[in-house]
Amino acid sequence: MTNELPEMRASDSERERVAELLREAVAEGRIDMEEFDTRLDAAYKARTHGELQPLVRDLPAPGSTTDLAPAADSGAVGSRWASRIGRGRATSKGGFAFWGGFSRRGTWTVGPTFLAGTVQGGGDIDLREAQFEQRDVVIRCFVLMGGIHVSVPPDMDVTVRGFGLMGGFGEDGEATDVSPGSPRVIITGFALMGGVGVERKMRSAEKRRLKEERKKAELEKKDRLRKELD
Repeated sequence: MTNELPEMRASDSERERVAELLREAVAEGRIDMEEFDTRLDAAYKARTHGELQPLVRDLPAPGSTTDLAPAADSGAVGSRWASRIGRGRATSKGGFAFWGGFSRRGTWTVGPTFLAGTVQGGGDIDLREAQFEQRDVVIRCFVLMGGIHVSVPPDMDVTVRGFGLMGGFGEDGEATDVSPGSPRVIITGFALMGGVGVERKMRSAEKRRLKEERKKAELEKKDRLRKELD
């Protein structure tokens, strides 16, 4: 989010990032529960960046004792990536499937290069919970009469450069603002009579948590209104 575009429509991912900053703030004692509830309710109802920015403008990065700065424009959001980059050696450097399939998902560690290939088979590469040996990653996909599906978070820095012949090589899903500190992932390669699809989506657990918190916020708001009427 940027102050220069306050009228820009906010995405679910941006609302969730603001909500996470508010949770950190109440946990550190910077705001009380009443103010947290009010801001959280406003965050989930916000439609533009201009409505989100005031909710975190007076909050520093979680755990920070330095000067206060707008959390959305600082490295605060990127702190979640810091714990996932440079964490050990790659647990897998490639995957191949012939008349079958392969899968890489969960908390596996991605190396600087990952080579994927399928021949009349399929592959599943999920980066939503992955850790990274280093920030820059190149994933090379080669497909013959098959397919490879790559799942990435909505706010990850991803570039798709592949080519498809009698097939497809593309990206689905809404790309939101890239989080500071995000891994820089390039997905490239070649698909013949097959396809490579890159999909931006939140984890199922995040969707459930977002839904539950929205429901909780609505219930708390109804409860407050009922008490005011009483």
